[in-house]
Amino acid sequence: MSCVLGFDVGSKLIGVAVGNRVTASARALATVAMRNEIPDWFALDSLCGEWLPDTLIVGLPLTLEGREQPASRRSRRFAKHLQKRYNVQVMLADERHSSREAAQRFADARSAGLKRRRDALQIDAEAAAVILERWLHEGANAP
Repeated sequence: MSCVLGFDVGSKLIGVAVGNRVTASARALATVAMRNEIPDWFALDSLCGEWLPDTLIVGLPLTLEGREQPASRRSRRFAKHLQKRYNVQVMLADERHSSREAAQRFADARSAGLKRRRDALQIDAEAAAVILERWLHEGANAP
């Protein structure tokens, strides 16, 4: 299987996207609650059980200069927990500008009549799709 799940980790929500290495494509899947730095593991277990990913990609928030910041620690901690819980490959991917790109995609889809205002709740999942697409296009299939 070539399924990959991507995550955009925030303080309140985690965006989740699913991607395919063969097609190098990704799509927004879901948002999962994060409370007091603890994700909704039941929801994540369900998603991992349904999609059976062989790799998990966690967005790493960096400053514009490429340095780590406080939010970077949250993503690193989440990645470590994923590795222990699911025992699959977990990788970090630069997520700079992913939220901006996700917001632009949403705005474009909304102006085209493809999305509604209530769909904005899925913007974190769209950001995860952006992170995952970048990872897939930047050599995810390289040995």
